[in-house]
Amino acid sequence: MNKFIAFGIVLIWNLGFSQEIAVLKYSGGGDWYANPTSLPNLVKFCNQNINTKLNTKVNSVDVGSAELFLYPFIHMTGHGNVVFSNNDVQNLRNYLNSGGFLHIDDNYGMDEYVRKEIKKLYPDNPLIEIPKTHPIFQAPYSFPNGLPKIHEHDNKQPMAYGIFIENRLALLYTFECDLGDGWESQEVHNDPAIVREKALKMGANILNYVFSN
Repeated sequence: MNKFIAFGIVLIWNLGFSQEIAVLKYSGGGDWYANPTSLPNLVKFCNQNINTKLNTKVNSVDVGSAELFLYPFIHMTGHGNVVFSNNDVQNLRNYLNSGGFLHIDDNYGMDEYVRKEIKKLYPDNPLIEIPKTHPIFQAPYSFPNGLPKIHEHDNKQPMAYGIFIENRLALLYTFECDLGDGWESQEVHNDPAIVREKALKMGANILNYVFSN
């Protein structure tokens, strides 16, 4: 994408004319469509509690499509294989470098695959652990211990990793946490209300960071 067009899109995001988010559609056989109620529920929570004005209709967007640049926030999830083509890598890298934000939430089973694809994006800029003092854990809700644990899989600590571009968190990878499951409607996993609230509040912090920076 032409860098001036990309700059114009980012400027529109910052002016608040386009507040839409989307789910990333990718190849490889992984279930990118998992957790269909997650983002709509997160949007509803944020609109009601932190004064966002997000579109309640959440679209899907292909990782190699120019339409990626229409969304300041992209959410990616799944349980299995992930494959980015060379075109996908270039398009996603351009998107992130232009001010876009990607949240990858391991829904259990995608970690070994998605890490390889992340490395294709930025081979010289590896994932690093996000410190608990980062603004994404501070506002509008306080998470002094970092990422909350939503679902138990392998009895491991929930981890938040990121890739920073000029000190801006551009890619967030949440592992051993399952935020997306916590955003789903209550009847899907029968999570206690307090667990779903933690997940939604952490999601609100992520969106607040995206639309405030």
